[in-house]
Amino acid sequence: MQFRVCIAVAMAVLGDCRNTQLMCGLCGDRTRIRGLRNMRCAPAGCAPTRDLLKTGSVVVAVSVGLAAFLFALSASDAGPPYVFANLAYGHGLGVDRIQSIPVHDKKIAVDVEMPQKFEGEGSERVTITAIDVDTGENVADVVLAVGMIHAGETVFQDNFFAGDGVLRLDIESTSSDSVIEIDGVRGASPLEAWYSPVEEGPVTITSPGFGSDGLYTFEISILAVGDLTNTEGTGVMSYFADLSVEESARYVQEDSDGDEVQFGTKSYFDGVSSLQYDADSGEVVFEMPFDWSERRMSHIPVVHAEVHFPKSFAEFLSPGYEGSVNGVGLFRSSVIVDDYSMEDERIVHFVLLQDHLRFVKNEMKKELDGQPLPGNMVFKLVTVDEVSFPLDAYTKDEEFLVNLSWDPPEIQPEVETIFVFTIRDGRTGEPLRDSEYTFVIVQNGEELHRASGNAKIGGHFVKYTFEEEQTGPTTIRFENIRGIGQETEFGILVVPEFGTTVVLVMVVSVGTALFFASWHQRRHLQNLVVSDTKTDS
Repeated sequence: MQFRVCIAVAMAVLGDCRNTQLMCGLCGDRTRIRGLRNMRCAPAGCAPTRDLLKTGSVVVAVSVGLAAFLFALSASDAGPPYVFANLAYGHGLGVDRIQSIPVHDKKIAVDVEMPQKFEGEGSERVTITAIDVDTGENVADVVLAVGMIHAGETVFQDNFFAGDGVLRLDIESTSSDSVIEIDGVRGASPLEAWYSPVEEGPVTITSPGFGSDGLYTFEISILAVGDLTNTEGTGVMSYFADLSVEESARYVQEDSDGDEVQFGTKSYFDGVSSLQYDADSGEVVFEMPFDWSERRMSHIPVVHAEVHFPKSFAEFLSPGYEGSVNGVGLFRSSVIVDDYSMEDERIVHFVLLQDHLRFVKNEMKKELDGQPLPGNMVFKLVTVDEVSFPLDAYTKDEEFLVNLSWDPPEIQPEVETIFVFTIRDGRTGEPLRDSEYTFVIVQNGEELHRASGNAKIGGHFVKYTFEEEQTGPTTIRFENIRGIGQETEFGILVVPEFGTTVVLVMVVSVGTALFFASWHQRRHLQNLVVSDTKTDS
């Protein structure tokens, strides 16, 4: 599934999510949205955002305002009936910016770009652009001191000249253990900066420290601008940019019966070094390197990592999960269940915004009582039994959103279950009246039930009674929504236990956290069934 996200700044920190106003970081246009999911410029998208989407670039910048919004929301039981928390990619995934470097009478921003994934053989292009903060134009004739660090090792470090303000580096891995080679033209003293002999061409670098996935840190200083002999007061401070190359890994673990289960991780920040599943305690633990120093944390708006495991792995399927980092419990907005992005795997996302990171750091400092902070993040994921209705799923193009609840909460064979649902506009969240639908229950590849109808007020219900033998993984699918072929689905696991059936929820949403008071929800279910019955009559 392609997540379309533009750079956005939350203008409202607290309040009804329907009135949240976002500003595009590319064009400055503001748009009022319903929910944080629609983090994009206007319905059609602004021109810069459309250009990003055409090239397939995904750029995510999470502002302090947005972090504060989710932090406050997650720490409180108050709030609107539902809140969308869009899946966020990792900090520096594709591009990072050093906001302002003072040089003489200028303030210069530096953008650093590199691929989100390495394709394998050959070189990868890194682009570093110096921009005048006041004019928005590239800064001509600039000399940059650039160092690239990965996994604690220096990939390269040298001085480079960019006549048009854009430094283009083609970097390739080498099998040599120690030799770093730079292919270009070496400038004169005192800076001796490398540059390309071809206009707008790249400088080529080969290094043994390049080519693997994970976090790449750029240490950058500006040594000269315009007059290359005037270096007074320049290069005094180094500034950092972090760019992540998506890293995936697979781990074979054993379940409670000793059978092999394949887990996976995907990190949009730094490399995951290990994963362990404990069948007795029902928890997953993995870790990655992390620098908790304020200098580094100050420009990290989000850390994003994923845990993958089969949807058929029943003993770790749960209505929800609790997460922690280095023993500090995370807010519920930081742990997101996603059963829609992959057909056969459940994904649980850890999304830690900057305020969440600061909270974890402060809690660790209390526990350590003056001892040094660790140099890593140890993630723990454990199952919980509680589920919050309604569940939420979007169609693939996010045009429609379907809410689903059922009563009684514990589905039992031979007991009638009422599935209650609402079809909404995926962008505004408003119920869509006169919505056609086909409701399908599928189990073991066979249809148990199919019913078509019209949700006259946007919401409707379907009654079904499971037979005694109808247990196991079950899919609730909505087909041909509003008669245009759109569909989405929810997965549930119906498991008999002591003569009853416990339902473990397999779908919370695509990047969604829903918080709804239970008594409010039961009243909503009753009112919807009554009002719809009256409408049909």
